[in-house]
Amino acid sequence: RRDDVMSLLFNEEERLLIEAVREYVDRDVRPRVADRDETGSFPTDELRKAAELGFMGVAVPEDHGGMPLSAASTALAYEEISRASASVSVILSVHNSLVCNAINLFASDTLRTRYLESLANGSLLGAYALTEPQAGSDAASITTRAIGDAAGWRITGRKVFITSGDHAGVYIVFAVTDPEARTSRRISAFVVPRDLDGIAVGPGEKKLGLNASEIHEIVFTDVRVPRDHLLGPEGGGFGIAMELLSTGRIGIAAQAVGIAQAALDTSLAYSKIREQFGQSISDFQAIQWKLADMATEIDAARLLVRHAAQLKDAGLDYARQASQAKLFASELASRAAGQAIQVHGGYGYIREFGVERLYRDAKATELYEGTSEIQRLVIARQLLAGN
Repeated sequence: RRDDVMSLLFNEEERLLIEAVREYVDRDVRPRVADRDETGSFPTDELRKAAELGFMGVAVPEDHGGMPLSAASTALAYEEISRASASVSVILSVHNSLVCNAINLFASDTLRTRYLESLANGSLLGAYALTEPQAGSDAASITTRAIGDAAGWRITGRKVFITSGDHAGVYIVFAVTDPEARTSRRISAFVVPRDLDGIAVGPGEKKLGLNASEIHEIVFTDVRVPRDHLLGPEGGGFGIAMELLSTGRIGIAAQAVGIAQAALDTSLAYSKIREQFGQSISDFQAIQWKLADMATEIDAARLLVRHAAQLKDAGLDYARQASQAKLFASELASRAAGQAIQVHGGYGYIREFGVERLYRDAKATELYEGTSEIQRLVIARQLLAGN
């Protein structure tokens, strides 16, 4: 029955991709998930295998060594990976959606040649540096400064919550280049290699979940960046950031669907073997309703993600739909993980069963790449503008 559904929903290329990702997940990711979560160790081996399969170059053209996928196919890959490890998924999402995309779409040919092949083959990991201590949801209020001269740019400032901050070899950094300009023209975007003088990476933050995915503070002190490392036009950084985040939100929504699906999968399996009052708990209506609600909302979220991705693939405006998908899917992931704990009862609270990890990981999807509150603002503004 599942194969029949897949044949209706997905084309042959997508079905083959799903099979390849599942094989990768079962062989290279799932066996180490619990240990990675417990120790907080970075999934270097899992990422190396992902690179060998082309999953680190899904936003890179073939002529630069990539394996370009449609937005719809990319979302399917992130969902499948997230059913096992949301940490691996978010590292890949940031690397592809926010870094490879940025360089491919907005960099000069020289920079594309210099960085894209290394990003695609996994020898270089990318990180996205926008958020600052006092500029989270209000991205336009960043204070990191880039001062230009004949030799290039000097960047000074602090960035926080940077995914893969310590393992990345290149950063996409947003900084103010014209403090007097209007909001949409005061910020520029730069490609900043990690090995430049003046870059200091702080210790990894201790987090609620996503323990195998690191986040760091990065301090830039008078970092000299070549002039040609500017992305797009000077003053175009805010627009670049918003465009990249819209793409990234599809990936995070897919990640949330994967977490929710894992919550349902474990709940279904456990409900069939757990007995109380002389019968399987799957016989109780209270449990059945939880499973039914989870399954229904997961299907709805998956369709929202696919709709946003298909709009992007068609070259149409998709910002509202991406925010809708992320809003619904991320809040669903937290609900589904919470219900999975209820289905498991006391065992759901114990690490050995892995359900509480889903609960911890799910919360992050409501926060990064725009909180749920920001998504509601984006959706409302798009509606009021007639989009």
